[in-house]
Amino acid sequence: MAQFFKAKPNKTKQLSAKLSLTVTQLDHLGAGIAQHNGKVVFVPGALPGETVTAQLTEQKKKYAKAKLFKVDKPAPHRVNAQCPHYQQCGGCDLQHMDIEAQRDHKQLALTNLMSKLAINVDSTMVADAVIGEEWHYRRRARLATLFDKKTKTLQLGFRAANSSDIVQIKQCDVLAKPLSALITPFTELLNQLQAKTTLGHLELTEAENGLFAVLRITKALKPADEQLLIDFAASHNMNLLVQDNDSQVHGLYSVPSNTASDDTASDQAGIELPQYSLADGQVDCRFSPGNFVQVNADINQRMVAQAIEWLAPQANERILDLFCGVGNFSLPLATKAADVIGVEGVPEMVAQAKQNALDNNLTNLSFFHADLSADLSEASWLGRIDKLLLDPARAGAYESLQWLSKMKPKKVVYVSCNPASLARDSQVLIEQGYKLKQLMMLDMFPQTHHIEAMALFEIK
Repeated sequence: MAQFFKAKPNKTKQLSAKLSLTVTQLDHLGAGIAQHNGKVVFVPGALPGETVTAQLTEQKKKYAKAKLFKVDKPAPHRVNAQCPHYQQCGGCDLQHMDIEAQRDHKQLALTNLMSKLAINVDSTMVADAVIGEEWHYRRRARLATLFDKKTKTLQLGFRAANSSDIVQIKQCDVLAKPLSALITPFTELLNQLQAKTTLGHLELTEAENGLFAVLRITKALKPADEQLLIDFAASHNMNLLVQDNDSQVHGLYSVPSNTASDDTASDQAGIELPQYSLADGQVDCRFSPGNFVQVNADINQRMVAQAIEWLAPQANERILDLFCGVGNFSLPLATKAADVIGVEGVPEMVAQAKQNALDNNLTNLSFFHADLSADLSEASWLGRIDKLLLDPARAGAYESLQWLSKMKPKKVVYVSCNPASLARDSQVLIEQGYKLKQLMMLDMFPQTHHIEAMALFEIK
């Protein structure tokens, strides 16, 4: 008798009947937490105090995930999302929660993670949160493109939640207003180009010296397309650049100097670069397409100022800034007469940081390139320092902190975009004899679950 293969059911993906769940709290990723049959159930979109109708979509041994169908009893802090694209777009995930409750949740999530994984945090260690505007705070965004072969149109927008699909948008309420206003006209423009089937992402930036757009292209543009882009940039008073397959950036249009900054910021190829000021205008920080910069300009300014206040740099001190980027902390630290060393793993950002030091006439500042997750024993810059600042990516700075005994700083300021890795790395500092003195939540990303934090450690 012939036998046919029959796949075994995937128990982790079996859908349950619809359930009534009571949500008690949020996890640090913004999902509601409920209990069902002795398991923790995560319900994205649900809020503490709510009774909801949901369906289990994934079941593990100790927890399950569920899809929210209906809020039967809403929480007092539930609000209607302001953005018309909220249910589809993957950019924001807490717009259904009022802003004060969002901030309370982030503060609690940060202290709970630190207390659970590193050290018990008491009220004397918690500094006042740094908060700012809840809407139109992003000075930079990357929009994805997708050419629809059926409709012959190019879609411009953000990725859908947990998907590679594009949600075509007309506006974005967390983007700076001038950038949000460019989305619809840019969509219309790109659909006029002959190259619309081969275009990549579009990066928009609002800087202190004007608006910037970088269009990713996979093939050389035809003259007619270039002219359309140039005319569009001129009519919108915007600097326009294109980036090719080799990541080379070429300027198509620069706003005349009488309508942009008089102090033109340009790279070696003469392309004008976006810039922002730090340390009450004492220094300018310039960055290129692809360089990391904090998207919330106001919170970044205040974060840098707080880090400097905590470090209290003194003349002739040696201060090390790891994961320094283009000099966001290093440049203002160097204005305090300390000897500052910045180290970064991305060569392009190291080059830009060096140029920024030259442009600001900072001779007490040096930058080095290094893989900060590798063996640093032979690094020329590694040695005894007075103070240390770290601003790593989400993965944290665990490997770099293994060299702490060689550096022996009196103070450490750790800036983190992932409280879980901050808590893990705090254990290393505590084991090395450091004590947590201050912990601060910075609301860098309102309307999302993302938490920016900063911690001050001092040697006992």
